[in-house]
Amino acid sequence: MNLSQAGRLAERIATAVADCPSVARLSAGPAATYLPGRTVPGVAVREDRVRIAVVAAYGPPIAEVAEQVRAAAREVVPDLPVDVAVEDIEVLEAS
Repeated sequence: MNLSQAGRLAERIATAVADCPSVARLSAGPAATYLPGRTVPGVAVREDRVRIAVVAAYGPPIAEVAEQVRAAAREVVPDLPVDVAVEDIEVLEAS
């Protein structure tokens, strides 16, 4: 997998994960895909696995959040193992 492919995968995974109802946002921590001139925070795409770091919405069990994230990522990369780190919890304001 080249850098361009990794970048496209990271962006697709980030979009899928951000749509998970139990995810407040992707984490700006150490998990990221570094591309020329920019990064995709919260998603590290490697040859052998994907690491995703999120901030969970307050409420659902952490295991449920992780499984939602893993399922969303597997829609994009079904053949790679997906590691999920829930790095924080955030209370979302009612809309």
